[in-house]
Amino acid sequence: MKEIVEVIAKAIVNHPSEVQVEEQRRGTTVVLKLHVAPDDMGKVIGKQGRIAKAIRMVMKAAATRENVKVIVDID
Repeated sequence: MKEIVEVIAKAIVNHPSEVQVEEQRRGTTVVLKLHVAPDDMGKVIGKQGRIAKAIRMVMKAAATRENVKVIVDID
């Protein structure tokens, strides 16, 4: 799960070396915290949050295969 978010974020940002993803499991819920450089934040969120929504939708699709719930937080 963590690797999917990492690959997507690194493809979008200007500073891929600063992309970090933390994974926390709480029962059947997985919380993924995405950290990027401050000047790349706009690229990850996108206009009106469209890219962030797309990342969350991809993760929800991947989560259904593993029967878990995924929450993606962008910091």
